[in-house]
Amino acid sequence: MPEERDHPFEPLNLEGEPVPPRQAATVIVLQGGADALEVLLVRRNPAQRFMGGAWVFPGGAVDTIDGDDSSAHRLAGVREVEEEAGVKLPDAGGLIPYSRWITPRQIAVRFDTHFFLARAPAEADPRVDGDECVDWGWYSPAGALAAYERDEIVLAFPTIRTLEGLTGFASADALLHWAAGRTVEPIEPKVVVEGEVARVLLPGDPGYAD
Repeated sequence: MPEERDHPFEPLNLEGEPVPPRQAATVIVLQGGADALEVLLVRRNPAQRFMGGAWVFPGGAVDTIDGDDSSAHRLAGVREVEEEAGVKLPDAGGLIPYSRWITPRQIAVRFDTHFFLARAPAEADPRVDGDECVDWGWYSPAGALAAYERDEIVLAFPTIRTLEGLTGFASADALLHWAAGRTVEPIEPKVVVEGEVARVLLPGDPGYAD
């Protein structure tokens, strides 16, 4: 069903032509093995213009140094996890596609973001630089959503939807087994603004096709 929410992070672009989305990659770093499922979230610096203060999966834009072939998103994801969370993933080719979110056309800052899954290395010791990201934590998907409901952390819409999807898995192993080999279709929400409230529509919601 459609959800009502404001947009504290992204300036709206309701009158001009849609901005072409920039390519980006996000990595859902997992720990828990066969017994549990936890994901790594980092808190963006509140001073940042884009999603300042939000807790997100590590990620960022694809740069020219990542190349322009099918591996570019994976290389960008590995780089951003190390830069934002201090975790070095051993193999970009081992990232497993999970989802793909395209920022609504009604938003001024847009990204076409490929989400990947990756198991945390055994020696992972997350840390943040205090500049781009100011905090980090391991959360169960349900635990992160509960913290959001208690207003303890701020989450963006795609992060919320991703965490909701992850609650259906009892362990990291089960999630990785399910995701292996599946085809990922892009999701592009739409935003309908009514006064001070924005309704976010997902494909399949009533009114999305209009």
